Parts: sequence; C-alpha cells; structure tokens
Amino acid sequence: MQRPFRNYALAALAALLSVTASACAQANPGWQCATYAREISPVELRGNAWTWWQQADGRYDRGSEPKIGAVLVFKRTATMPQGHVAVVRRVISPREVLVEQANWGTRSDGGRGKVTSGDRVIDVSTKNDWTDVRVWYAPVNDFGRANPAYGFIYAPDLDPRTGIQWNATEDMPGSPG
Repeated sequence: MQRPFRNYALAALAALLSVTASACAQANPGWQCATYAREISPVELRGNAWTWWQQADGRYDRGSEPKIGAVLVFKRTATMPQGHVAVVRRVISPREVLVEQANWGTRSDGGRGKVTSGDRVIDVSTKNDWTDVRVWYAPVNDFGRANPAYGFIYAPDLDPRTGIQWNATEDMPGSPG
C-alpha cells in the first residue's frame, strides 16, 4: 500500500521541480547592458544606457579616444530605444576596440541578455571621433549596421573595489615604446 503513495509523492515532487526549474529559467532573462557595464567597471551610473552620457557630465571624464576600461555609449535609435553601453577591454588601433557587453546578441536559447567578450567595434565616423560605430555580429559573420554613439566615458584611474588600474593605453604595433 505504501508503494503507490510513494510513487505518487515522487511523481508530484518531480512535477514540482520541473515547474520550478522552468520558472527559474523564465525569471532569468539575462543581463541588461547598463547593469552589466556597471557590474564590470567602476563607472557607477544607472538608468537607460543612452542617458549615461549626460549623467557622466561633471562626474567622469568623457571623450573620443578609446581607452581600456572606458564605457562606449551608444545613442538611442528606433532599433535601440534604450541605447547601449559596452566596456572597452582592448584597444586594437585608434579606430578599433574589443569590448565586453551584454544584450547585444541572442543567447543559444533565443533569449536576450547574452554576455559576450572580445567583440570587435570599429569607428566608421567621418571625423574619426567614435560618433558612428559598427559592431561585429557573429550570426551574420560581419559587422552590423552603423550605430550612432556619443563616445567614451572614462573609468576612474583606480577602481577602489578591485584595485584595477583603468584608462591604460596599449602600445600600438609599430609604435615607439
């Protein structure tokens, strides 16, 4: 008599775990770009990504020169109504960087919020000032459309949380140093 009850109890437990796992998967939609950039850099701004540029005024240095640890701020557009931010991890040249970012591409399950690192971004602006950029997009194996950007918000020189020295520059190949 106890065996059938035990089987029902195990079946009920299995069903509960299945529902819970499904709910957890839905409850974790992935990272938003602004939340992720704030998590991995010492730039402490909040709100939609496109608002970071104005929020940084008077708090952080801003400019058009790529530096390690800087946050590249994309303007909002019809296709990116909240804008976008990405953290520079490597400067390849004055017109190319590698960034770490969230929510640029889709996850393997089709959801948003994927975190990627080593994504190439090139400056395609006519004035070489990073106001128009293209980001490598793996699904099409090419750079995507041009996106308007404000420029870079520079992290404080020293991150008090981690002791990391930011705003470094790398010697370019063929440059003295």
